Amino acid sequence: MGLVLGDISGKGIAGALLMANLQANLRSQRIMALDDPQRLLRSVNQLFYDNTADSSYATLFFAEYDDRQQRMRYANCGHLSGLLLRGDDTLERLNSNGTVLGLFKEWDCSIAECHLLCGDSVFLYTDGVTESFNPAGEEFGEQRLTEALRRHRELPARDLVAAIVDEIGRFSPGEQYDDITLLVGKCIARQ
Repeated sequence: MGLVLGDISGKGIAGALLMANLQANLRSQRIMALDDPQRLLRSVNQLFYDNTADSSYATLFFAEYDDRQQRMRYANCGHLSGLLLRGDDTLERLNSNGTVLGLFKEWDCSIAECHLLCGDSVFLYTDGVTESFNPAGEEFGEQRLTEALRRHRELPARDLVAAIVDEIGRFSPGEQYDDITLLVGKCIARQ
């Protein structure tokens, strides 16, 4: 199974066009993902670099999960750190191991790996989650996010996402200025 979460520079129609470009690049090159994820990402970067303005870029978290081996390989290309909440309640950050896509012609990344056990959960999110502001000007932030993840960890993935989005909405009841995207993957016992 593949997991991809990205965020692009820019807003509005220009941002939407950049994201469409990135999605098309990923889809057209996806055949490489299983054999060589680094080659896939190098190719996507090259296409994105060649087909966008010099100041355009995207952050991207790319992961592939092998359920038989309970192994996740990932590349974090300048995106916010993914969060791995282990079944024993320890938190690991899946930090950036490459730079953003599209800014540099010569580009590379490394692939990291972690093993997931029953009860572990992976959380990927965009900056609209942590940078949501309350009326006092405070950010929701990573600490509130991890506290909420721990509080709702027993919920099914869909309900967990809804609970987090609801908490963000209560914290930041005004107009949102950025997208709020949260992706959750849970490692459960095999049937």
